[in-house]
Amino acid sequence: MDKGLHFMFSVITTVLLLRESSQTGATRNSDATRKGIDSRGRGEGLPTLTVTTILEDPYAMGRGVELEGYCLDLLRALAAMLHFSYRVRVVGDGKYGAVAPSGNWTGMVGEILRQEADIAVAPLTVTSAREEVVSFTTPFLQTGIGILLRKDTVSQEMSFFHFLAPFSKETWTGLLFAYLLTSFCLFLVARLSPCEWNEPKNEENHFTFLNSLWFGAGALTLQGATPRPRALSVRLIAAGWWLFSIALLAAYIANFSALLSSSSEQLPIQTFEDLVRQRKLEFGTLDGSSTFYFFKNSKNPIHQMIYEYMDKRRDHVLVKTYQEAVQRVMESNYAFIGESISQDLAAARHCNLIRAPEVIGARGFGIATAQASPWTKKLSIAVLKLQESGDLEYLRNKWWESSCPPRGREGWSPLQPQALGGLFLTLAVGLALGVIVALVELSNKSRHAAGHAKKSCCSVFTEEMFTRLRLKENTRQSQETSGRA
Repeated sequence: MDKGLHFMFSVITTVLLLRESSQTGATRNSDATRKGIDSRGRGEGLPTLTVTTILEDPYAMGRGVELEGYCLDLLRALAAMLHFSYRVRVVGDGKYGAVAPSGNWTGMVGEILRQEADIAVAPLTVTSAREEVVSFTTPFLQTGIGILLRKDTVSQEMSFFHFLAPFSKETWTGLLFAYLLTSFCLFLVARLSPCEWNEPKNEENHFTFLNSLWFGAGALTLQGATPRPRALSVRLIAAGWWLFSIALLAAYIANFSALLSSSSEQLPIQTFEDLVRQRKLEFGTLDGSSTFYFFKNSKNPIHQMIYEYMDKRRDHVLVKTYQEAVQRVMESNYAFIGESISQDLAAARHCNLIRAPEVIGARGFGIATAQASPWTKKLSIAVLKLQESGDLEYLRNKWWESSCPPRGREGWSPLQPQALGGLFLTLAVGLALGVIVALVELSNKSRHAAGHAKKSCCSVFTEEMFTRLRLKENTRQSQETSGRA
């Protein structure tokens, strides 16, 4: 009996201890979540690293009780390759790392110096000032300094003759010459062809030169125009001109659409010099970021003007976080100067944002470690292996995927005559065929007329030609005399 009571007492005590242990573990996990701590990769016998990062889309983002993003995927790949476990925490002051007025380092760099973290895996730019106090691995992302704008912040004025821009001046000149030549060929062939009018002395030819011009203009607008051709030669020329007009209009509409689409994205602010000269937009960067100190230390006059502008208005133009910068660009006349790769992400997520073409200050994001840390070289080699295997490119495409529809063609230029060379050649062949067929038709009629009149074929052909062209009487008589001779 005593043994049974002792056994029951032992069981009850064990259950209560297990329950208390599970509650204590749950409490610790919830506290860790509230403090921004994410523990993964736990394994017996593996070294555990404390990793500091910063909440920034898409590098590290909170999803429920865990963190996810580009840096978390990179960290997971590094842990699997180097066989270590890690414990992730979000930087306490929400900064990257800069020297405070007191002389101490803030942000993730400060946490590494205070040995609160072993490594920093975040979009931390490698700079000389940071390299003096911490060590960096090989950059896992290459970037630079760019300008983030809203597409409609600065309206771009278009010229009065903007509709002529799809074609170059040479192309328009060639089109005008083709139009006049085709109209003249229509006028000439319609007069030479006996199928278009049988009796030149009694009938009136409807294809005058003005009517030929009107016929060609009607074809250019895809509208039917009188007179309607009846002879095969005239129809050949008309068909060639219609084909030329359809292809020409298709090329014009396509190039004009591309022009309008690209014009909506081509802002007047293309460079940092354009940004300084304009007066409509305010501009700034992250307070205490490497971008701010880049302009401070630069000897370029334009960069110095940008720094002086931001320094005088630091309370108004400098922002605290990247999210605040993007929101301000979207809601006000503000241009944000920052990392180009982060701006590419903002343009991919927000379709009304665009990054200016110029990028300066090529730099990279690296993993920060304590100086003389044995992990620096190991992590550098691991990053190089991930780069060589294409894993870094895969992560880049995964987290920078655009949700915006395809944009207009960049690098637009007016259509040159060489692009329409085949079209002009087709028209020339059509005109040549029309003239040859008209001469054949006229020669057949002259042969029959010469047989009835018992005259030479050449004299009748010459007489018919000059009669249809309505030359002067004395010229016709001299030609008839020479023809009889």
